[in-house]
Amino acid sequence: MVFLYNLALFAAVILSSPWWLLRMARAGKYRTGLRERLGRVPARIRAGDKRGGIWIHAISVGEVLAVAKLVEELRREYPRLSLVISTTTAAGQKLARERYGEENVFYFPLDFGFAVRPYLRALQPHLVILAETEFWPNFLRLAKQSGVRVAVVNARISDDSLPGYRRWKFWLRRVLANVDLFLAQSEEDQRRIAAIGARPDRVEVSGNLKFDVKPPQKTPLSEDLRRRLQASAAFPVLVCGSTVAGEELALAGSFQALLREYPNAFMILAPRHPERFDSVAALMSTFDGGHLPGLPRLNFWRRSQLPPEAVLRGGVLLLDSIGELASLYSLATIAIVGGSLVPRGGHNILEPAHFGVPILVGPHTENFRDIISIFQQAQALRVVHAFREKDEKGNFGQVLRELLTDSAQREELGRRAAAVVRDQQGATARSMASLRALLPKESAAELAGAKREFQL
Repeated sequence: MVFLYNLALFAAVILSSPWWLLRMARAGKYRTGLRERLGRVPARIRAGDKRGGIWIHAISVGEVLAVAKLVEELRREYPRLSLVISTTTAAGQKLARERYGEENVFYFPLDFGFAVRPYLRALQPHLVILAETEFWPNFLRLAKQSGVRVAVVNARISDDSLPGYRRWKFWLRRVLANVDLFLAQSEEDQRRIAAIGARPDRVEVSGNLKFDVKPPQKTPLSEDLRRRLQASAAFPVLVCGSTVAGEELALAGSFQALLREYPNAFMILAPRHPERFDSVAALMSTFDGGHLPGLPRLNFWRRSQLPPEAVLRGGVLLLDSIGELASLYSLATIAIVGGSLVPRGGHNILEPAHFGVPILVGPHTENFRDIISIFQQAQALRVVHAFREKDEKGNFGQVLRELLTDSAQREELGRRAAAVVRDQQGATARSMASLRALLPKESAAELAGAKREFQL
């Protein structure tokens, strides 16, 4: 099975290489970190003795944020142990380097033995922690062979991936046997992980680490916009975060119609993917001057080109920057979390919830199934079941106007959202309690200086 997997993986890389090379040539997006992905351990990681510590892998920004408090607790409890972070995406790499220093951060290797072995030899970790669902067969097999303990934290199995995992259960069981501990987000995830081949006695429920993420902090942009919106008497302020293709047009159209009733309304539009900033800007520009007969003009600004004298009302601000959305949810009268109005699985609603902001999502929230369920049970968000049908119950425009005309309902929705976040915290402490069993019993000082046999 290992041979067949490696053959299939190699064939996939060869067959897809023209596409990857084209993307590298056009955008340079995938050139970053290529040597590291191919097994070249960077000098910054080799510098200093990082052997015998903890290796945490977080795929992208969401996972880096989710494990932040866990990293903090591991560093506090094991101060003499080295701790390194790997990511898969460039955005995750950037955030991790900012938080933990580039000397502790690198790109996760491709799942080939020649790429994985150099990192295991250089780091010789006592414990590898994988965030969410990262089941790389070669990596897990080689880690097990080298004597490394492996844990998967914040583990989840999505609705989309479950059928595929079940089809390959006969083989996946061998892969998952290399994992010592799964810490699932929910009881449903616990059942699913066992159903795809993990040993039930190795699967525990610890909760969702994302509830423990520190609330977004104020930024110069958020405070500047707050002052300018107050001076402009802007109301309502709609923050549409992490939007994807197919959502911006409908959101802008609904917002333009809203301007007839609320001429001072203001929308902050934050596309999920930076490569779409220009295309969304071009789309928004078509609304300038009215787009549809009888609708008011919709002003449009880009965050990167925002004039200091602009009066921020009656228009849309495109957030064409990275890392600034979270704090801007604090400005929202209502937050609309994207990726859910079209079939893309939805995005994280916890950032607006931290601020006690009322939240609207569409019906497509599979990627955050458990979080959405908790909020729904607490009646702490509203799900919009239709988008364009004017007369259908649950229509976006209908729900939006209902909340805007009923301040008591709007404020109660925000209070419940903030309460859910407070009540669900504690996953980090539960995860730490389980992870301690995977680290040797020696004191941190003895552990840091231990010379153990490492074979690979």
